[in-house]
Amino acid sequence: MRDAVIVDACRTPIGKRNGSLAGIHPADLTAHVLRALVERTGLDPAEVDDVVWGCVTQVGDQSGNVGRVGLLAAGWPESVPGTTIDRKCGSSQQAVAFAAAGVISGQYDLAVAGGVESMSRSAMGSNTAGGAPYPDTVLQRYDVERFNQGIGAEMVAEKWGLSRAQLDEYSARSHERTAAAADAGAFDAQIAPIGGLTADEGLRRGTTVDTLAGLRTAFKDDGVITAGNSSQISDGAGALLITTSEIAAQHGWTPLARIHTTVVAGDDPVIMLTGPIPATEKALERSGLAIGDIGAFEVNEAFAPVPLAWQAEVGVPDEALNPLGGAISVGHPLGGSGAILMTRLVHHMRDNGIRFGLQTMCEAGGMANATILELL
Repeated sequence: MRDAVIVDACRTPIGKRNGSLAGIHPADLTAHVLRALVERTGLDPAEVDDVVWGCVTQVGDQSGNVGRVGLLAAGWPESVPGTTIDRKCGSSQQAVAFAAAGVISGQYDLAVAGGVESMSRSAMGSNTAGGAPYPDTVLQRYDVERFNQGIGAEMVAEKWGLSRAQLDEYSARSHERTAAAADAGAFDAQIAPIGGLTADEGLRRGTTVDTLAGLRTAFKDDGVITAGNSSQISDGAGALLITTSEIAAQHGWTPLARIHTTVVAGDDPVIMLTGPIPATEKALERSGLAIGDIGAFEVNEAFAPVPLAWQAEVGVPDEALNPLGGAISVGHPLGGSGAILMTRLVHHMRDNGIRFGLQTMCEAGGMANATILELL
């Protein structure tokens, strides 16, 4: 039976909004990580059956199928196709799942999966173009005037009894962990520097609970969600080369990990951000693994209540949850985040001899992806 393995994974540094990467077209960010994969592996791009690419705000510079445009910008042969998909924040994690399914089924031999988002150039929400994505039939079903992730985060915090102090403590820890990992060189082998940027730009060293406590709430006057305990608006891209164990051996490649299990789940679209809980349960059930078998967990830090509520339900020790920090400390370039997070996870697993890792991300509309990787 065919399997799906990750031969290599790389990413750009994550740039702050209107920061060092803002002047780079998202197709060129895409091209950069595609070229980096070629340089790192010796891949012949002509052998790639498809480029499966995530991007959320597909408007302006990110319209016109940025996955295909990006591979052309990389100088890859015109014979290589590319597609761009949108599963909100989990778009590039879903791209990995689709690529893995294509490889396992035999539709692909070699695929590249990943994603990009330049939130500096295509502002979040601009793809609605003043339209109304949710018709009255949906709004009436849930008795709401609109869906709002920030309000959803407030609802999660309230449901799980998470205080402002707990959220700020978690967020300060995210910065501390990212700083420690960066200082230890944990990201060096995975980052393909670009535009003079060699490290993640959003890290705020020295962030403390006291400094975070001084920030105003963002969505409710009496709420707990602030810019400091939410993910940063960012720019970036990541890419993974996926094939079978047999084909990897034919090319002389030693894969990093096997894509063991992929699932997607749906949940309440009003509270919106709880999907990682059922997605994790579904992934464990489908994989036959127990929570204790997993050595590292990446739960995207869209808002601090998301990983904390997930942790309360799943029961994972602090040291195993987001050991390198996350989107609160370095940023969340929507369509690129799944691939960036998976790049971080697979390199962390390799560097620390962790057999199984699990990644999950909440997504607008009350969805979530979950992926289990197995170290090879």
